[in-house]
Amino acid sequence: MEKGYILNIRKITLAIVVAFILAGNGLFANAIVGKWKTIDDETGETKSIVNITEWNGYYFGNIEKLFRKPHEDQDPKCDKCQGEDHNKRIIGLQIIKNMKKDGNEYTGGTILDPKNGKVYRCKMWIDENGKLKVRGYLGPFFRTQTWHRVQ
Repeated sequence: MEKGYILNIRKITLAIVVAFILAGNGLFANAIVGKWKTIDDETGETKSIVNITEWNGYYFGNIEKLFRKPHEDQDPKCDKCQGEDHNKRIIGLQIIKNMKKDGNEYTGGTILDPKNGKVYRCKMWIDENGKLKVRGYLGPFFRTQTWHRVQ
């Protein structure tokens, strides 16, 4: 074999090993950053696209798109929301706030359900299939949705 060919294989192998080491050290900790298609856990229907971003170690999510029936308002207001979110347009609304990475989970923040205007304590994690599990808590009760990454 040619010397240049062997050097290229070694460089590629080294790059792969370094990538795995960095991944194991949590340097790819922003696994939830990006766009996610939300699926209603009660109906199984696609509801929206949420864009999750990271700022200063905290994670936030804004609704970028709604999937509504043609006869429905395509960008309704959150009339059931409280405080500063009351009557804001749902497209652009920040529904995930102040999540922080804790091991393999994201916790400590909240999630808003624009359908009922309630704010829930939240926990999120990536499952073994690369899907985002989003769990909202109200006291001892919780609901979990499975969101799919948008390519």
